Order: sequence, then structure tokens, then C-alpha cells
Amino acid sequence: MTEIKTFLKKDHGVCDEHLSRVEELVSKKMWEEAKTFYKTFVKLMDLHLAREEEVLFPAIEKVTGMTSGPTAVMRSEHAQMRDLMNQMNDSLKDSQGDRFLGASETLMILIQQHNLKEEQILYPMADQVLSSQKPDIVNRIRDFALA
Repeated sequence: MTEIKTFLKKDHGVCDEHLSRVEELVSKKMWEEAKTFYKTFVKLMDLHLAREEEVLFPAIEKVTGMTSGPTAVMRSEHAQMRDLMNQMNDSLKDSQGDRFLGASETLMILIQQHNLKEEQILYPMADQVLSSQKPDIVNRIRDFALA
């Protein structure tokens, strides 16, 4: 049986790889390629964040009864990530490499800290408290698609 942690940790890796690639393209001033790759990065991030916010977090909150605990912190950090991604998008439109790389560095630090909390605390907790629902939750996360 697939663990929630295993599935979502893979998402983290894919998103991180795409962000690194976009940063590389921006640093080389390969603007069109960077814009294309950035769109893919944003789609992957949006999908990952939505999987958590629409499937995982509500399931955890329903079982634990906690709505102002770890999931609230994660949602707040997701909002910070989205804000940084918007800043990056604006700077990419204007080919402002330094501004883009400054925001992406901040985003990368935030993502690393965020992922550590999820992978070491939230996901193991989810695997434990949702143990009887784990196959269904993993399937719902896997099958989740943005409208």
C-alpha cells in the first residue's frame, strides 16, 4: 500500500527540479524557454498545493477535529508561496532576471522548510490518523485534477 508521504514527497521532488531548471534558464537569460518551463512549474505547484488543500488537509481535519493546527500553518505557507510565484511571474514577463532570482531564492528556502515540515511531521501524521482510509486518500490525491 502506498503511503501518503511517499506519494506527496515525489511531488515535492518534481516541483523542486522544475524550479531549479527555471532558475538556470533565467540566469542564462533564455527568456522564452524560461517562460515555457515556468508555466509547467506553476501548473505542477498548483496541482500539488490543491491536492493537499482539497483532499489531504480536509481528511486530516475531519479525523482529528483540528482546523487551526498544522494544516492551517501549511495553508498559510501555501499562500506565501503563491505570492512569491506571482512576483516571479511578473518579473519573468519583464525579463527582470535579478528580481526573478531574488524571489525564486526566497521561494526555494520557503519550499525547503515547508517540505521538511510536511515530510517529517504532517505526512507521517496523515499516514497514521488516516490509516484506514489510506488507499482511498492516495487514490483521490493521485486522481485529483485542476479544473
